[in-house]
Amino acid sequence: MEGKPILAGVAPRDDDVPLYFYEIHESDSEVFADLLLAHETEYDEAEFLELVLEARERVKASYTQDSLIEAVAADLARREGFIVVDDSRLRAAVNVSAEEGGTFVADVEELATVGRTADDFRTLLVDVDPEDSLWGDVRR
Repeated sequence: MEGKPILAGVAPRDDDVPLYFYEIHESDSEVFADLLLAHETEYDEAEFLELVLEARERVKASYTQDSLIEAVAADLARREGFIVVDDSRLRAAVNVSAEEGGTFVADVEELATVGRTADDFRTLLVDVDPEDSLWGDVRR
């Protein structure tokens, strides 16, 4: 990729067509979830919102995915050509550590976008206040 500029939010590819990234997320008082989408078209916030609102209306009463954002993402992929950036596209994962020997290639299973079972896992991001003590840590 020598000579190709890297722009904020844009990933240059071999055919010089930029790829723009978009995020959709949902939350309640306990859990926050988000998904990344990619597209060759650059949409402004209002245009992207309109696409998401239209997709939400189409799927909200009858979606079968685990979450509304997954249903909206699938609809945007099917109707508008978005790419859902999820674990099914993951080809390599590296664990990075400040400790010597702690940086290594982690196991990655290629996940199919169809045929997933109840045994599949989800990534959970937890925001912890640094002032809180560690779970199980009795030191204060």
